[in-house]
Amino acid sequence: MNNEILRQIIIIITMATLVMFLFHRLRIPAVVGFLITGIIAGPYGLKLVNDLKTIEQLADIGIILLLFTIGIELSMRTLIDMRKNFLIGGSLQVVLTIFLIFIFFILRG
Repeated sequence: MNNEILRQIIIIITMATLVMFLFHRLRIPAVVGFLITGIIAGPYGLKLVNDLKTIEQLADIGIILLLFTIGIELSMRTLIDMRKNFLIGGSLQVVLTIFLIFIFFILRG
């Protein structure tokens, strides 16, 4: 079982490296490359990785690495400069989401 997980991780990392090399040449963001890699290798693509438990574990690892990368790239100065956008945009998103869900449930009875 552990050999199968290791094999699938190696497949994903190899594919991600190849896709990232291509996307870097085409000047397409890395996140798009990782999403394309998941689509290609997943159960609806080439089915190289088709165990749902393994897919969930790999997705969790991917999200952790993505958040870590975003954390490294953001500086405190950038966050301070963008605080107005964060406060307005975040608040607006929460209020609109609550409003839309409220309307949805009112219409559903």
